[in-house]
Amino acid sequence: MHLTSSPAIWYAARASGIAAYVVLSLVVSLGLALGGKAQSRRWPRFSVEEVHRFGGLLVGSLIGIHVLTIALDSFLPFSLTQLLVPFTATYRPIWTGLGIAAAELLLALAVTNHYRRRLPYRFWRTAHYLNFAIWTLASLHGLMSGTDRGAVWLAIIYGVSVASVVMLLFWRFGGFVLGSPRVATAGAVTLVALPLLIIGPLHRSPPLWDAANVSEQITGQVIRNGTQLKQIVSFVGQAQKPQKLLVRADLLVSPQALQSTSLQLEYLPSGHVCRGRVTNVGGTTFSGTCRLPNGEPRTVSAAWTPNEQGGLSVVGQIQLSP
Repeated sequence: MHLTSSPAIWYAARASGIAAYVVLSLVVSLGLALGGKAQSRRWPRFSVEEVHRFGGLLVGSLIGIHVLTIALDSFLPFSLTQLLVPFTATYRPIWTGLGIAAAELLLALAVTNHYRRRLPYRFWRTAHYLNFAIWTLASLHGLMSGTDRGAVWLAIIYGVSVASVVMLLFWRFGGFVLGSPRVATAGAVTLVALPLLIIGPLHRSPPLWDAANVSEQITGQVIRNGTQLKQIVSFVGQAQKPQKLLVRADLLVSPQALQSTSLQLEYLPSGHVCRGRVTNVGGTTFSGTCRLPNGEPRTVSAAWTPNEQGGLSVVGQIQLSP
């Protein structure tokens, strides 16, 4: 088995998603300001419109990066169908589906903007209100499916973004002056309450990162290649939750002795690989030691039984300790 996970892809998927949401919030805020005829001598209306248009293109580009890196990432594998059809993903299907629906609505809105001059103004203006639906769906998607959502810094970003849009909604549709006490109160309550909800009742622990103590179910294969005089025996397997691991143990054996061994253990999503050797082998067990790139040691023990499906497949348990 070739271990191919990339922490760069993992970081890019998360960063592009967060950046897309921040820019989307800015675009929605500018749209509300334009709808409310906000302008100044320093920032005339046409310049704000250009920024609004460019922001929409930037959101689309960031979402494209977000989807592409998720498709490439091995930590949460998505099929093409799961990336295109809402609510079919196995990972938090409702909240992931809302994000897919938001991206597809954004694409539809981009098409209407491209053909704006050919469409009836009333139709285009009505379709433009999809921005609010897209922003709402994206907010729910990020809040409920993001792996970083319990982080304080991200809670503050969500609080500021949502509070800004809420204040402008009150101003634009509520008939209030932007600096009025009601608008300010709505923004302040959102700014404080939402981060508290995120780090409190809505908090979800991030995925484990290079855990030192692990006891996980493992599935894999035992592969033999060679002759009775000398053969390579490989165990290839993976553990899924809560700590995702890829493991491979290779043994060069002969009837008299175990001649050579290697052990490779990869953590996901970090992509850090623990390399070492197998020190003890049984009929359906092995144990060994390895070290991470930073020098931290791990002791690895695995035991398995043949899978009911037969063939080379096995199921068992893997344990790690410092």
